[in-house]
Amino acid sequence: MHAVITALPGDGIGPEVVAEGMRVLRAVGTRFGHTFEIREALIGGCAIDATGTALPDETLHLCRESDAVLLGAVGGPKWDNPEAPVRPEQGLLGIRKALGLFANLRPVTLHPRLIAASPLRPERLQGVDLLVVRELTGGIYFGEKGRDTTMDGGESAYDECVYTSAEIERIVRVAATLARNRRKKLTSVDKANVLETSRLWRSVTTRLMRAEFPDVQIEHMLVDACAMHLIRRPMDFDVIVTENMFGDILTDEASMLAGSMGMLPSASLGAPGNNGRGTQMGLYEPIHGSAPDIAGKGIANPLATILSVALLLRHSLGLEDEARAVETAVWRTLEEGIITGDIAMPGERSATTTEVGAAVAAWIEREEARSER
Repeated sequence: MHAVITALPGDGIGPEVVAEGMRVLRAVGTRFGHTFEIREALIGGCAIDATGTALPDETLHLCRESDAVLLGAVGGPKWDNPEAPVRPEQGLLGIRKALGLFANLRPVTLHPRLIAASPLRPERLQGVDLLVVRELTGGIYFGEKGRDTTMDGGESAYDECVYTSAEIERIVRVAATLARNRRKKLTSVDKANVLETSRLWRSVTTRLMRAEFPDVQIEHMLVDACAMHLIRRPMDFDVIVTENMFGDILTDEASMLAGSMGMLPSASLGAPGNNGRGTQMGLYEPIHGSAPDIAGKGIANPLATILSVALLLRHSLGLEDEARAVETAVWRTLEEGIITGDIAMPGERSATTTEVGAAVAAWIEREEARSER
């Protein structure tokens, strides 16, 4: 296979972790006989510095001409002014909208050695394997927003949250299809006791599940209750589907189940078949931010990015064996204890970003050598 991948390293630790993702992708190409043409482009703060915009036209053109996109992170103190007319986050929101990437998948699976890195008691983490499906292009992040002056000379601000039945149906359909191929349990998260958008969300979800997915168990849960139960009984969840802002918050909370945000990948997907391969165009990224405090120190955890490469292989290129090879290599690297400081135990040696990436790539190449014997 020949595939074109656009890499958007971005800001902070983004270039460091994306470099290791590319290393692993090249190792996959060597082992399985694929050619991955990798092109780099600007997004976020570095794009603002170079072009004055967080999402240059050239970047968007390259992404549209690609089979998939791998992104690092955007933002940092240099551009952290809420009043600025151009901000790094506009690049991230803009590319999701421009590419029609409405479904964000964030899997949470625990390797046994990560249980000790989590702040939760070990018995609450046994068997945790859940998937959060977040609606990505609607809701409060994309609604009308602004500020007004009040009668007394003060200020008011507003952010509008809007969802249509069509937007809800398409994201719930994605989540329910995934649940059907897992443990057949879907938890729909809303705030239907307060928000009108959530009441629409709940009624549309109920109707769709009865009509199209009668074999999948559906549970409705308020977002505050979900936040509590993710800590109290995370092993009870299978697939969670929710709106944009709730999904953003809940997945950051869920990252603590795995001990570090540096362990969780994500896939942002468009409509099935939108890339000409019968699979899905997607943007793949770790859920963590740019971590400017550790940028350039060589200590960032690249495993979330590397696991995002596995999702890229699976969802956009249709290469399931290759995806599993990456995930297996990550698991074996963890078993070897080649880990960065965010998941290391006190007194345990911490590996560098490049050492971890090289170890994963070496496992992939090692398996190739074994298969040739």
